[in-house]
Formats: sequence, structure tokens, C-alpha cells
Amino acid sequence: MDFDLSSEHALLRRTIQDFCAREVAGVVDEHERERRFPTDIVAMLGPMGLLGVPISEEDGGAGLDTLAYAIAVEELSRAWGSLGIIVAAHTSLGCGPLQMAGSADQKERYLVPMAQGHVLGAYGLTEPEAGSDSGGTRTTARLEDDGVNGGTWTINGRKRFITNAGQAGTYIVTARSGSRDDGSPEISAYIVPAATPGFSTGRLEEKMGLHASATGELLFEDCRIPADQMLGQRGDGWKIFLKILDGGRISIGAMALGLAQAALDASIPYARERRQFGRPIGSFQGVAFMIADMSTEIEAARQMIYRAAWLKDQGRDYALASAQAKLFASEVSQRATNNAVQIHGGYGYVEEYKVERFLRDAKLTEIGEGTSQIQRLVIGRKVLDLRVQ
Repeated sequence: MDFDLSSEHALLRRTIQDFCAREVAGVVDEHERERRFPTDIVAMLGPMGLLGVPISEEDGGAGLDTLAYAIAVEELSRAWGSLGIIVAAHTSLGCGPLQMAGSADQKERYLVPMAQGHVLGAYGLTEPEAGSDSGGTRTTARLEDDGVNGGTWTINGRKRFITNAGQAGTYIVTARSGSRDDGSPEISAYIVPAATPGFSTGRLEEKMGLHASATGELLFEDCRIPADQMLGQRGDGWKIFLKILDGGRISIGAMALGLAQAALDASIPYARERRQFGRPIGSFQGVAFMIADMSTEIEAARQMIYRAAWLKDQGRDYALASAQAKLFASEVSQRATNNAVQIHGGYGYVEEYKVERFLRDAKLTEIGEGTSQIQRLVIGRKVLDLRVQ
């Protein structure tokens, strides 16, 4: 068993680290303070292949594996949490459904420009009344036979807490397209370009963290799209959603890992250099133990995330591993960033030192792509081999 990264993966890590040191580090504070989306930085990622890392070359991507994608999100998040979630949402939730269920024509029209970085993607699932209970979707899609190319779907409803809202050019959206024989909702998925009449974005959220990323509402008012913009078959939306979440949890876990590593990166030199009672604070057991816990848990989280990515790349069942990795990494990130603030003391509470931002940013990883409680439900059911009736 070889735990070393391949030369390709190691080169990718170094390339992203160099890019972030050169182009990203100097603009983070201003963008976060002004809550300004990093349009210029995101535009640089496309030519580097970082907006389509796991997408096949045929579909416009870099053609790398899931492990490479996890490393990319980890390093981008280590430099800037907002940038990490922008890329993760675009790739896993925007490109992912098209890669999984798109027709050849849909991939050519929508996935290729997204994977090449010309168009940003987003995924419209969550609603005001449907968060963890995604089956409670109230957005509707009605098929009208206009005698042209299979008819037209009319979508009505509202989505909330959508990452990249207002910045994306292509949205993948779930909606109720009818009811099944047992009375449960039939959920289908649709491709909605941003310029579609009847579609608009609503207010952007004022968030606790990740201030430079855009999170907002999607509004559908008699939004009409041709039948060929349904993704997959009618009623496939739930199946697509569940599979996409399995992979998306790897990327959110990687984001959590990057933030935790950033917190450790900041804490080590501070603990060495900051002196109290005539000695470095790192020489005190209380501080040294916090550093030890951070280092140990971060390394454990990294191995879990990389293993989940490896399982996916091997074509094996990775649903349990991805839920476990996301749960563990997100909670490690919360503990690590909290410890970083504590190690910095009063300085950790002020914006001059970046650790307070790491703590605020890390909280999202315990909520997005399924809360920690939902992860425990998923894990418990899989381990116990229980099926929800």
C-alpha cells in the first residue's frame, strides 16, 4: 500500500500553491471585506483546468481523477475558503449532473463551456421549506405539448441558499414534475441557462463566513424551457441528486480539510514566536496539546477524504466513505479553527489575524451537502443496512 502522491498529484498541489501565493493571497482580505465575488481570479482558473479537474477531456475538462479534484479543492480552500466553495459548487453540483446524466448534445452545449471555465455552474436544490428534507421540493415543472420538439416545460418556484447564484451561467434545477403511483413526488432535473425568460436571481444572503462567494435565491416565474433541457429521464431527479451528493461530500470534506490546514499553518509559527512568561507559548502543554490534536486530526481527515476519492476512482461503492469523510473532516475543521483562535488569544478574535475568518468559513462545511446530523443518519443506516420505508 503506497500512501505517497503520484508525481502528477504532487505537481498539481505545487502548481495550485504557487498560483495562490502569486495571485490569490494579496486579494483575499479586500474581497472578503467588500463581500465581492472574485471574478478575475475565477477567470484565471479556467485556462489552468481547475474548473473541470475531474471532467473528461472529451467534455472540455482536465481529465484528471477524483483524488486530483480533492487536492485542488483542498489547496484552493487552504488559500481562500470562498474560492474553494465556488469551485466545488461549480464542479460537483454544476458540472457533475451533466457529466453523469447529460446527453451528448447537452454535454456539448453546456458541459464543455463549463468545464473549460467559460461559464460558471450552480445547482438549484434547496428551497425555503426543503433543506435536509429535499423530498419536500415545492418548485413545479409542468409539461405543455406545443407540438414542437416534444413540448415545453414551465417551471415555477423558488430556490434558496444556492452557491454561485447570480454568477453562474447554467443552473441545474430540481422540480416536481408530477406524482408517482404511491403518491410520492416525482422529481426531475432540468438545465436552465441564466438568460432564460422567467428565470431570475433574488437577494444574496449576508452570511456568517465565505463572504466573497455568492449565495442567494433562484426565482422561477413561468420559466419555459424546451423538453430537451430535461436532464436524464423524467423522474430521475432524485436519483441524480443522491449520486451527486455522494461525490459532492468529498469536495466539501476537502474544503474543510483545506481550512483546517490553514488554521494549523497559522498557529504553528504563532505558537513558536509569541512569548508569554518569558517563553514561547508553544512550550506550554496546553498550547502544544492543541497543536498536537489539530495535526493528528487533520492528517486522519486527509486520509479519509483521499480514500473516499480513491474508491470513487476505482469504480467501487464510495457512498459510506464519502459521508464518513465529510462528517469527520467538517467537524475536525471546526475544532481546528476554533483551536487556532484560542491559540492566538485576543489576536485571534480580530480581523488583523486571519484565524477568525477560518472559523467562520469552516462552519459551512458542517451544514452544506448535508448537515452533520444527516451524515450520521446516512452512515448509521448504511452500517446497520437499514432501508427507510
